This record gives sequence, C-alpha cells and structure tokens, in this order.
Amino acid sequence: MSTVQVNIVTPDGPVYDAEVAMVIAKTISGEIGILPGHIPLVAPLEISAATLKFPDGSKKVVAVGGGFIEVRPDKISILSPAAEVAENIDIARAKEAKRRAEERLRSKSDDVDFKRAEIALKRAINRIKVYEENV
Repeated sequence: MSTVQVNIVTPDGPVYDAEVAMVIAKTISGEIGILPGHIPLVAPLEISAATLKFPDGSKKVVAVGGGFIEVRPDKISILSPAAEVAENIDIARAKEAKRRAEERLRSKSDDVDFKRAEIALKRAINRIKVYEENV
C-alpha cells in the first residue's frame, strides 16, 4: 500500500510527522479524504478532528484548532494555531477551558469578546470529544 508523508505543525512547533495511507479532515466546504498522489489543494480547516490512517489499518486522531491543509502528491501539511494528538490531551485542562469559555459567554460584561469566547468553546469541546472518543 502506498503512503504519503503528513506533518502537523503549530506556531509552537511540529505536533506529528509520519507516513500514512490516508488523511481525513474537515474543511470549511466539508469533509475530505486524501490518499497518496492526490492533486494539489489548499483549504481552510474547521475546528475538528483530523484522522490519520496507517497502512496496517490503525489510526491516530488529532484535535485541530482550525488552520489550513496543504496537499501535494507526496506530502500533506496541516498548519494550525493549535493541534493535539488524542492521547496527549489534558482532559482536565480541556474541561476547565470549556467551563471558562461558557462563563465568558454567559457574562453580560461589555469587556467580553464573544467571538473569541465562542472559538475557545469550540476548541475545548473538540479537544474533549477527540479525547473521549479515542483514548
């Protein structure tokens, strides 16, 4: 089975780098599956899970906090402001982030940036979901 190199990078550095048989990611336009030799593509990503499938049938799931996916026939790059492999997610921290974001959204204060709070809530929910479904 042929493979393609995938790397997931955040501003803090590389998160994951491996040879995979397939990548499944959720773009703004919908979910896509990418196999080796795919035509070049650049697409914005939703806050969601990216699934990496390996030739042996195993998989790894990564919580991706938006960003972009760049596809070339021999390499797939996911560039995201935040990304975590399911088994590396600190579930207590994710639940606390969710609680804080919900609290900010309930606030009636003019100081609250509701858009940022909504994004923080989506990221926390995504991290919790990825952790609970894959660990």
